[in-house]
Amino acid sequence: MSSPVSSPQPVSNQTAQPVAPEASLQAPALASKSRPVIRIGSRQSQLALVQTHWVQEQLQELHPDRAFEVSSMKTQGDKILDVALAKIGDKGLFTKELELAMMQQQADLAVHSLKDLPTRLPEGLVLGAITERVDPADALVVHAQHRDKQIETLPPGSVVGTSSLRRLAQLRHHFPHLAFKDIRGNLNTRLQKLDAGEYDAIILAAAGMQRLGWSDRIHQVLPAEISLHAVGQGALGIECRADDADVLSLLKSLEHQPTAQRCQAERAFLRELEGGCQVPIGVNTCLTGDQLILTGVVASLDGQRLVKDMITGLASEAEQLGIELARRLRQQGAQEILDEIFVEVRQNSPLLPKELS
Repeated sequence: MSSPVSSPQPVSNQTAQPVAPEASLQAPALASKSRPVIRIGSRQSQLALVQTHWVQEQLQELHPDRAFEVSSMKTQGDKILDVALAKIGDKGLFTKELELAMMQQQADLAVHSLKDLPTRLPEGLVLGAITERVDPADALVVHAQHRDKQIETLPPGSVVGTSSLRRLAQLRHHFPHLAFKDIRGNLNTRLQKLDAGEYDAIILAAAGMQRLGWSDRIHQVLPAEISLHAVGQGALGIECRADDADVLSLLKSLEHQPTAQRCQAERAFLRELEGGCQVPIGVNTCLTGDQLILTGVVASLDGQRLVKDMITGLASEAEQLGIELARRLRQQGAQEILDEIFVEVRQNSPLLPKELS
């Protein structure tokens, strides 16, 4: 059994602060024969670096005879901030550059928010570990003028910011009287836009707010009845080369089996539907003893149609449960909804969240 590992701790400051870039991935590692350096790749956002440095600290504590250094870089998703994510496409939007660095031997592993990691990885790369999950739910953050409101009581026409088609479709289903607009940028930027009055409220992942120490800004954690979360949300996925037995051995100590089983079911569900990070597919998983309960939903962009079902089975058969639930939803009309969405995204449908100028 691997050593227990605590979840990432929030940063101590309660105010968004700029983060200095780490060393470039091209910088040579200061290796020695007695203490070889393991190079950890990360995105440059504050949240990504908090998560990556937590992984670094855990690995250093568990393997004191080794050295671990962090290098960061911007991904395509970090650079393109004036276009809705759904219009860019999501094949490795936040991971491709890090994966290329590993394949070119410039990094030995990369830390991702698991929800951003595609379910089909490039040849030669594998998911080496899934860490213990924190709260996977979506969260409502409101402008000060709505501090007495919940999402159910926001006035008609209130502008809600989200970059996720999954959140958009589910919230449109429950709250058709609200207006939805796209919002991009890191968490700091999104909160600044909210506080400046560009939005009445925004929807974010609770996990990211908690890891940055900003839980006090969470106004409401949305229940699963309103919004099923993204596949892998709240967990970290650590990717590495498939043939790197040394790194794979080191990463075993960070694997959290209950989280891994839940996420394996979720990722198999998404993979079987051939969906990606930016399609309206939501999930929820629960472990009770050796039983895993997986709930999945596929929703149309206008929120008018939701195909939702659940499956229960052995946690040891997590992947097969995900595949089976996807097949059930496809039989109930999920594929037709997804096919329509792919067309709507290509044609820049008015159902997509409006972009702010």
